Amino acid sequence: MATTHHQPYDETVTDIEETLGIVPGYLTALPEQELINEWPILKRFLFGETEIDPKTREFVGLAMAAAIGCEYCRHFHRGAAQLHGATDDELAELAFLASYTPRYSAMIQAQDYDVDVFKSEVEEIATHLQTQAKAGGD
Repeated sequence: MATTHHQPYDETVTDIEETLGIVPGYLTALPEQELINEWPILKRFLFGETEIDPKTREFVGLAMAAAIGCEYCRHFHRGAAQLHGATDDELAELAFLASYTPRYSAMIQAQDYDVDVFKSEVEEIATHLQTQAKAGGD
């Protein structure tokens, strides 16, 4: 069930402008009630405190944007990551890592690999890595 916020539209628009410096057209294109509902959530995850630090959130957004091929999201999240201190080396590594999930997903899906076998193998690998980590920590 969607959360309904009761802040008036004009106050929402003013808050957006105070936060972003402008009210982007893609937000004003939303129906008024949807913008009223959407803005507090968007603001929280773009600027508020959450369990994930801001640079990591932007890395996730950038990786997702790359995976779905969204030029708008890619431009936004790359810039936001840089504002949060992302280095060129980190962005280069992220560009490489962003290809892992879609690439391996395509390979495994094309093989019609049995999901239960896959889950079992992942558990085996996790157990092995945990054993190695414990052995290295002694």
